[in-house]
Amino acid sequence: MLLNLAGVLFDGVAYGSLLFLMSVGLSVTMGLMNFVNLAHGAFAMIGGYLFIQLLSVLGVPFLLALVLVFIAAAAIGWVLERTLYQRLYQATPLDQVLFSIGLTFMAVAMATFVWGPTQRSVQLPEWLTGQLHLAGLSVGVYRVFLILVVCVITLALWLLIERTRFGAKIRASVDNQVAAKGLGINVHQVFSLTFALGSGLGGLGGALGVDVLGLDPSFPMKYMVYFLIVVAVGGAGTIRGPLVAALVLGIFDVAGKYYAPNIGAFMIYGLMVVLLLLFPRGLIVRRS
Repeated sequence: MLLNLAGVLFDGVAYGSLLFLMSVGLSVTMGLMNFVNLAHGAFAMIGGYLFIQLLSVLGVPFLLALVLVFIAAAAIGWVLERTLYQRLYQATPLDQVLFSIGLTFMAVAMATFVWGPTQRSVQLPEWLTGQLHLAGLSVGVYRVFLILVVCVITLALWLLIERTRFGAKIRASVDNQVAAKGLGINVHQVFSLTFALGSGLGGLGGALGVDVLGLDPSFPMKYMVYFLIVVAVGGAGTIRGPLVAALVLGIFDVAGKYYAPNIGAFMIYGLMVVLLLLFPRGLIVRRS
């Protein structure tokens, strides 16, 4: 019984880590840039397809493919921000939502045309397959890898935003654009790089999620709600908030599907309602 519980907790943490990795980019763009980007899942989907192409078609090593996917998704995000997104920064949230949903439908149609409607999978390298035996508990090597990757990215993001000059420019540009421009900060450039960072993280999350979640053109629509739940519950614009929210929601989602399979899929939504009633501004609120 205890081993089963420990296994569920571990799988929940691994699943929550994956949710965080795919959602933290949305937290960056929505919380730090005040842009409601519902097309964030499209960057995750594109990252997943690029990852499959790099591994299966071009034979690129696994870790190098992850780096290339991050760079490619960030580059796509940068181009879209410079050409489309920046025109809507001052628009109403409704305009931003309609634009980003339209962009999502375009991405879904493009993925269907290029890669087909069927679900795709990826072949993991041998060193990421199999099980690890820890204190009598068998855990998947790939899930351990996911947790380690999220730990590294979380620390790197925190250091970037809280301890670097670029992070100070981001916070200044978000809090007061006029004052930031007066100090010589290129606000448009800062926003472009921030959006590229969020897009790159989304693409990286989509690549790492192929083996766990699968991949098909409907991916952005299926997981859009999950991304929004993590950001809304955790608090947009923070790193710790979405991390805590993703881990809690991941554990409850896995536990619900394991112990109560008939209603398990709805537990995450019930938990979301309870947490938002208790913390209407999110678990952790970004300080101005």
